[in-house]
Amino acid sequence: MTVLVASDLDRTLIYSKGALALSSKKHATLVCVERDNGVEAAFMTAAAATALQQLTRTAVLMPVTTRIPKQLDRVVLPGGRPRFAVAANGGFLFVDGALDRTWSRTVSASLAQVASLHEVWTHVAAACDADWTVKLRNADGMFCYAVVHRAAMPAGFLAEISAWADSRGWSTSLQGRKLYWVPKTLTKAAATLEVARRIDAETVLAAGDSLLDIDLLEAADRGIRPAHGELFDAGWSAPHVVGTESAGVRAGEEICRWFAEQVAASAS
Repeated sequence: MTVLVASDLDRTLIYSKGALALSSKKHATLVCVERDNGVEAAFMTAAAATALQQLTRTAVLMPVTTRIPKQLDRVVLPGGRPRFAVAANGGFLFVDGALDRTWSRTVSASLAQVASLHEVWTHVAAACDADWTVKLRNADGMFCYAVVHRAAMPAGFLAEISAWADSRGWSTSLQGRKLYWVPKTLTKAAATLEVARRIDAETVLAAGDSLLDIDLLEAADRGIRPAHGELFDAGWSAPHVVGTESAGVRAGEEICRWFAEQVAASAS
């Protein structure tokens, strides 16, 4: 029986120093899983790393992230490079480290159904005032986002820009300091279900913490979200999705254990 484990990375499996949420009373041995220009940037607990490495022997583990490819390349998960990896919210599928051109053509066709990135970029660049916008970024031609000072954003701006984007087939998501605009046809779920089809997976397990993970969790047979992040703050739930008891990097450890338990249950 083949089980596909599709998981978001940041604040789900791996954690930056600022997201660890560890106190002296909750000390944990950490394992570095990402370096940025030689500097340690993201971590898991040692227990999570062990559980994840063991999981790769019994299931197909696939990172499914909003990170662009070069950011994903910095992450080295326990157990070696996964056979499959999804970047840019479903925009890129990598198989054995190589870009899957067939999937890229599918993505291109889906993006043609909504407004172009150029149109959205032009509008949001004009709408995001420099007084509260730090920078605007293009995510490898797939979507865009602004880094903002949330408290300084004008009242009603989010609702107004969301309505504008929605009418053009794009979704808007404010997560932390980042305000995303993503084509509705570009989803983590679509890429995950494509891989599930290719490997004839009988069960899909998923994990995620953000609003951009909702479609992934909804498409899975069973899912888990941590006790932090946008989904937790919004009180989002689904009958087949459970939550962790812990927050921060300890939640990542719970998620790895939960994956292992679910895979074992599927095999019995």
